[in-house]
Amino acid sequence: MVALFYKWFSIASLHLSVFLLIHPMVEPGGVLKRFHPFHVSVTEVNHNATDKTLEISCKIFTDDFSDALAKKYKVKVDLVHPTDKAAMDKIISDYISNHLQIKTDNKTGALNYVGFEVENEATYVYMQVNDVATVKKADVTNTILYDLFTDQTEIIHVIVAGNRKSVKVDYPNNGASFQF
Repeated sequence: MVALFYKWFSIASLHLSVFLLIHPMVEPGGVLKRFHPFHVSVTEVNHNATDKTLEISCKIFTDDFSDALAKKYKVKVDLVHPTDKAAMDKIISDYISNHLQIKTDNKTGALNYVGFEVENEATYVYMQVNDVATVKKADVTNTILYDLFTDQTEIIHVIVAGNRKSVKVDYPNNGASFQF
């Protein structure tokens, strides 16, 4: 019985060791990396009729977002403890602006970067589009992390006058249209 347990334990340990070599759980610098078997981000667009703005938030897995930023900009990325917050803000703003487009009533809105924050394993990026008095139609094109994963899924929520509409978009598709 002990020999059988030892053999099973040895095989399980070997499999775990190989898995960890293929999927390292520690990033450079000793930061624990969370393994997750799916690639998804969530973008919410909320029309604020009072301020005449679109308030946008993007929720992205921090480890995936860090990898995408490092790959594109060829820099060391630490979203949790950035050494140069202004430089990090610039590359995040640039990345989101290049991977997210929002049209309301056939007019493309200029994305204005507000900031980012890290909460648990997710990074939230906040953007805003000004001068949007009404929304009858919203077209969202979202390719966040498409440059990193071919199994990326985007969940997109658009909220106008309290009416919430949502869609799931899987790579390689990249857009959705909402009527209000």
